[in-house]
Amino acid sequence: MSPSPPSTPVADAGPRDRAHRPSAGTVLAVLSAAPALVLAGWLLAGLPLLLLGWFRPLAAVPLGLFAAVVLCGYGLRRLPETVEATARQTGAVIAVALGSAVFNAVFHSEQLVVRRDPATYAQTTVWLARHGSLPIPRDAAALGGPDPALLFDSAGFYSSGGAVVPQFMPGPPLLYAFGHWLGGLTGILLAPPVLGALAVLVVAGLTARLAGGRWAPVAALLLAVSLPFLYTARTTFSEIPSLILIFGGLVLLHDARTRLRAGVTGIGYLPATPSAERPGAVREAQPRAALIGAALAGLVFGLAVLVRIDGLRDVLPVLVYAGLLIAMGRTGLRDEGRLGLPLLGGLVVGTGLGVAAGYLLSRPYLRYLSSSLTPLLLICGAVVALTVVAALLARPLAAALRRVAALRWLPEIVAGLVVAVMAAFAARPWLQQVTRVPTTQADRLNALFIRTTQRANGLPVDGTRLYYEDSLHWVMWYIGVPAVVLATLAAAVLARRLARGTGFGWLLPLAVIGWTTVTTLYRPAITPDHPWASRRLVPVVVPGLILLAVWGLRWTRDKIRRMGYGPAAQRNLTAVGMALLVVPAAVTSIGTAFTPIERGERAAVEAMCAALPGRASVLIVERVTAERLTQVVRGTCGVPTGRVAPLWGSDVAGKADVLRLAARIRAAGRVPVLLAVKESQLTRYGGTPVQVMALRTRQDERSLVSPPDGTWSTAIDAWMTVPVENPPPGS
Repeated sequence: MSPSPPSTPVADAGPRDRAHRPSAGTVLAVLSAAPALVLAGWLLAGLPLLLLGWFRPLAAVPLGLFAAVVLCGYGLRRLPETVEATARQTGAVIAVALGSAVFNAVFHSEQLVVRRDPATYAQTTVWLARHGSLPIPRDAAALGGPDPALLFDSAGFYSSGGAVVPQFMPGPPLLYAFGHWLGGLTGILLAPPVLGALAVLVVAGLTARLAGGRWAPVAALLLAVSLPFLYTARTTFSEIPSLILIFGGLVLLHDARTRLRAGVTGIGYLPATPSAERPGAVREAQPRAALIGAALAGLVFGLAVLVRIDGLRDVLPVLVYAGLLIAMGRTGLRDEGRLGLPLLGGLVVGTGLGVAAGYLLSRPYLRYLSSSLTPLLLICGAVVALTVVAALLARPLAAALRRVAALRWLPEIVAGLVVAVMAAFAARPWLQQVTRVPTTQADRLNALFIRTTQRANGLPVDGTRLYYEDSLHWVMWYIGVPAVVLATLAAAVLARRLARGTGFGWLLPLAVIGWTTVTTLYRPAITPDHPWASRRLVPVVVPGLILLAVWGLRWTRDKIRRMGYGPAAQRNLTAVGMALLVVPAAVTSIGTAFTPIERGERAAVEAMCAALPGRASVLIVERVTAERLTQVVRGTCGVPTGRVAPLWGSDVAGKADVLRLAARIRAAGRVPVLLAVKESQLTRYGGTPVQVMALRTRQDERSLVSPPDGTWSTAIDAWMTVPVENPPPGS
């Protein structure tokens, strides 16, 4: 009998390959840390190109991808075992994220006609993706030159410094532009569901790090089914990118702390991916990698300001935490003190880029927000000063803090304050009615909108009402009373532990969640109709309370185990707790989850653009159409556009102004085109008016005192005509 053939290398390689594959926990750790690094890399590359006017695919795509790869290389290389999770748990998180992306892509909205913020972001993205620069030129010459009756501003777009300036921060359009380059308008509209899936991964990854891998799928599912998340992950808002950066910063800083501990203790220092390096070399590299990770975390936190100016408020606790770490480093209290300076450096760079971008590209918007932005900047300055003083006086302050920490009842007092704050917010509707007397034109328009919405809701009409006293009840609508109760319990327990000097890893997450939750609930600073107002809860409040609620459920399960209850009781409690977390949120969302809004706008806009004649210059002669379509025609259609100032007390422009401007357009060698909402508003100019938009679709419900459970119908019409040179006399 011939001898058996020797085993082949392929046969031997299987077990070795399996042994060197990254663990399921490592896969989840990498997937949840990478999104923030990718977004940060893209923004770091895109912002300078935008400021130079070179934000074009040939430059932005390779530089953005290179920057993203570099940041991921530094942030993820030799990643310790920061997450303990099974393959089933990691697979469940990935399944929820993918399901979220698919579901929200199927039911995505098409907000392109400028009525609220998403369309402003979308139209800014269109211009940015096609032209690579901001601000937007007026192109007055194509409209016959400057004229007192010729205006260029519209909803979401200011006229400033001889140009048209988008209202908001440039971060979201920089991100959504990649979608336009891949798929035009459809690419822009499908980018938010993709970012939403990344947000699910980030929140699940932070949950796995702080609560354990088995709880990550619960947090992912609760976030994915909550109405505020569904609402903002279907259209071009700024809240989802902000969530990724803020929670991604928490993930990166947690990993930096783990790296530092791994380098000191040698525990958990195996790399996240198969490596030929000897374990000793990996361990020796961890302290330096921890410093880099802290700097990247600070950078990611700071870039949240480039996405939303409210990010200044959200990252204030990071500044204080960095000062605390620096003080600890000076006193030698904790090894984490070494992370303070790199965290602060990254934060200063990221925040500086965001503030500079706002000043250079969104200055009219910052002026508009000056009444709230100036106090915030003063608070930031005071926090910076106090942080510097505290760091310099670290040793005497440390002694004083030790005496305070020695107070016997301090942990109970701190925990009681947490419960008291949440109880005060819960009771606020019976104690206070928040109002604002209009003093500016924007306030008066907001009051008019609130009065109109109150009539539609069958409520007493009072335009001064803001409904901010209901803010915690908004949260209860969207994630359920059990989640809020568990989150409050968790915050109280964690605060008590911190007051006892334990649980330091929770200090920054709890500070960010607590600070932003309290300030947001106290003053949401948004028009209070829902689901619109729910967006204010998305960057920190909803995901933060979900994280705390899941940890609270875990603590409750551990508590009954310590009380002597067996595995069956623990499993039953966990199952019931998970159901109590997910079901209320899903029930609230069900009324709107399967009804997309603003559908048909893409086709309607494209049809209108196709109807415009060659060499057209568009004058919009009616106020509502001008607010909605000026930038749509200018940007999406690529046609020079202005609006004609309406007569005093009217929504329609004066005939003499329109005829004069039309004649000047003809003199410039172009074809004047007039747009209005009604045919009757154009007949006076001769020609044959043609309806170029007749959209019937669904819009957000506008609920003030209860969670939204449906959508409202809406109509958008536009008529076009080419005026004759000498129209017949008449009105």
